[in-house]
Amino acid sequence: MWTNQSDRLILASASPRRLQLLEQIHVPVEQLVVPADGEDEPRLSGERVTDYVTRTARDKLIRTQHYWREQHPSQPLPPMLAADTTVAMGQTILGKPLDEMDAKRILTELAGKTHDVYTAVVLSHDGQLHEALAHARVEMDTLTEPEIDHYVASGEPFGKAGAYGIQGIAAAYVKNIEGSYSAVVGLPLFETAQLLKRAGLYV
Repeated sequence: MWTNQSDRLILASASPRRLQLLEQIHVPVEQLVVPADGEDEPRLSGERVTDYVTRTARDKLIRTQHYWREQHPSQPLPPMLAADTTVAMGQTILGKPLDEMDAKRILTELAGKTHDVYTAVVLSHDGQLHEALAHARVEMDTLTEPEIDHYVASGEPFGKAGAYGIQGIAAAYVKNIEGSYSAVVGLPLFETAQLLKRAGLYV
């Protein structure tokens, strides 16, 4: 249950999936989307996947805080949450596909293998920053070339880390998940609820 009666949670994301997940646990939420180019944030030299996903989530939060302050210069900053999801094979990040060929390349790499999904969550409230990182292992079925072509033609891979959405058609290709399903969708609900509780916003 949400305990802050004066503020809704600001979700620093355009993702409808993250919005739906927060609404699922009865968090009053409002999306605030900062204009961006839509491309994945560059990875720093030697940066580990876990550090990358956490930094990217933190950067999203900071950009959205600055944008909110520009729009509401005289108001205190409300509670705000950002997240980032990264798909990886070892330390190789498989980001959002650039085009159809790139989507097919990524899906071919994932087919018949188990990969890692990391989702970092960052929450700011009352001048404090709270962070969590969820990890899941996802085993994909062996995909034929026609199956990959059909999936890419659906349009679902675009705008998604790893070129698939487990909450959509791609659920038919996932053999097994170890860890949080909601983290693979884009927001680990248990870890998110724990952050909200730690901040005194949720019971």
